[in-house]
Amino acid sequence: MSARLDDARAFFDAIESGKGWEVCKRWCHADASFAAQADSLAEVATIEAYAGWMQHIYETMPDAHYEMTFFGEDEERGVVTGCAVFKGTHTGPGGPVEPTGRSVAADYAYVMRFEGDKIGAMTKIWNDAHSFKQVGWA
Repeated sequence: MSARLDDARAFFDAIESGKGWEVCKRWCHADASFAAQADSLAEVATIEAYAGWMQHIYETMPDAHYEMTFFGEDEERGVVTGCAVFKGTHTGPGGPVEPTGRSVAADYAYVMRFEGDKIGAMTKIWNDAHSFKQVGWA
């Protein structure tokens, strides 16, 4: 296993566990970009901002966790992709509505593009509208 793949795995776990930018930044360039074709993330343009967004999700869904379904590297392109299912129940404060007690099981993928030995850009592939319906936010 390559050092890039090891670092991407550690980063994936940190960001998906809501550990925030202070932990995640060790694997990223300071200005690492973030993109997603999801309305709820339209204003999020950096991995730093996305890490904060994920921290908030863990306040709203204290039982949140992920189940990894795929993790692999394209060494030629300097890209690592991780796919998982995010699971959680809205029992905490801070959502767009009062806690619903409803759960979500959402498939998603991260495409992490490395620049040298750090992540320079990440794209999240996720259907936020479907997830928000499951949890009672839409």
